[in-house]
Amino acid sequence: MKTIFVLLCAFAFFGNVTAQDLNTLRKKHFNVEESIALQGYDPVTYFTGTSPKKGSAAHMFNYGNVIYHFSSQTNLDAFKVNPAKYEPQYGGWCAYAMGNSGEKVEVDPKTFKIINGKLYLFYNSLFNNTLKTWNSKEAILLPKSVANWKNIFK
Repeated sequence: MKTIFVLLCAFAFFGNVTAQDLNTLRKKHFNVEESIALQGYDPVTYFTGTSPKKGSAAHMFNYGNVIYHFSSQTNLDAFKVNPAKYEPQYGGWCAYAMGNSGEKVEVDPKTFKIINGKLYLFYNSLFNNTLKTWNSKEAILLPKSVANWKNIFK
């Protein structure tokens, strides 16, 4: 029932977009490798532990053309009840880059922040941890990242 509610909210947000159109947009714009999101990390573990854990193909779920792996059946079941709660913002691209320049930049799935119950991921490589910069400019970058993602995901 909640999945239907989430889809109805998405339809309201995107206007007359059909479910097929929405799934095509997700496949086109989400940060996936071979359709697998979060480099195989379990999205529920970001909210339940101190660090994310890898999921497995034994517990996978295709949600709108994006495949998620889970570390347990319990986590898979939790995701199915409310996918919008657990999916990363901006399709899993770097929140800092989305706010700073509106670009889709790869992330380190272990570099993340939960803000108002939402998952944000960040680039962290080669002495450049964008989460640190995000933290110092979050009030400016957060609204810009939302606006930039809306321009991409349409």
